[in-house]
Amino acid sequence: MVTHDPYTRPPQSAFTITVLGGTGFVGRHLVHRLTAHGHRVNVLTRNREAHREMLVDPSVEVFTADPYDPETLARFLDRSEVAINLVGILNEKEHDGSGFQRAHVELTKLLADTARKTGVRRFLQMSALGADIESRSHYQRTKAEAEKYLLKECADELDVTVFRPSLIFGPGENFVTRFACLLRMAPGILPLACAETRFAPVYVMDVVEAFARSLYNPHTFGKVYELCGPDVYTLADLVRYVRRHAGIRRGILPLPQAVAKLQATVMEYLPGKPFSLDNFHSMQKDNVCHGNNGLLELGIRPTGMDAYVPFQLGSRPLPRVSYSRYRRDRRDVL
Repeated sequence: MVTHDPYTRPPQSAFTITVLGGTGFVGRHLVHRLTAHGHRVNVLTRNREAHREMLVDPSVEVFTADPYDPETLARFLDRSEVAINLVGILNEKEHDGSGFQRAHVELTKLLADTARKTGVRRFLQMSALGADIESRSHYQRTKAEAEKYLLKECADELDVTVFRPSLIFGPGENFVTRFACLLRMAPGILPLACAETRFAPVYVMDVVEAFARSLYNPHTFGKVYELCGPDVYTLADLVRYVRRHAGIRRGILPLPQAVAKLQATVMEYLPGKPFSLDNFHSMQKDNVCHGNNGLLELGIRPTGMDAYVPFQLGSRPLPRVSYSRYRRDRRDVL
């Protein structure tokens, strides 16, 4: 059990960190960011062999484990000083919200309660912009419920920082590539639901940097940081942006709300749930920062989509030397 106070140590010292969701899009970048600065990271996953590429880093240990098993969590947290929860789902197999409840609320509570029992104080939580306890979206409501538990019920025993990013883009994401694929498959026109919903896409490296900068910083305890990029787009604007840089000639047809809801109702039952009623409900609310942008508060200058997406879609050649130098410089901040 950890009995010392990690915040009395200098920034150069290393933590042992247990991460849930470390094999996902943001998780892979965050794990790399943490180990680059000397931290040791334990990543729990249901299938270690599916993530063998992470094993090349000697500071990362990937374990096949059931994160819902209290004894398993206790075993890892007992030798850690920090817990990070990145787990999130955009859709569930069910249709009643139970999948969201299990992934977002039950797992968060279990991780937090186990952290308290094993003496781990530092807890970083990935939430979502738009999290709202009153939302009709199971996704947004359960994200807010998890936040409330951490910040209210656990405030005396955990030093919690919550992050609410907008739509995240960058290496390994599937939003841009998914819409590029849909545009290519569309027979001349792509029907688009919720076309006027606004987003402030945020670069994954900026999100990772926000986690890293808050790690040692007691001024971030008990705070919720909204993370947004520098530009605001409607969904239709984003799809047009993808269309332009992917060189695809297709029309975009914004759907009326009633038709969009009908589309979601039908697609809810298609394999893979390409669009669901819960997605529809969550997109009734703009996905932009309402107060101060947490990136700026943490001293991070937000990166716009032009810094990466045109290279990803091939409309500009990727300047590998400059990009590698940029990534290195971002890692050297701490």
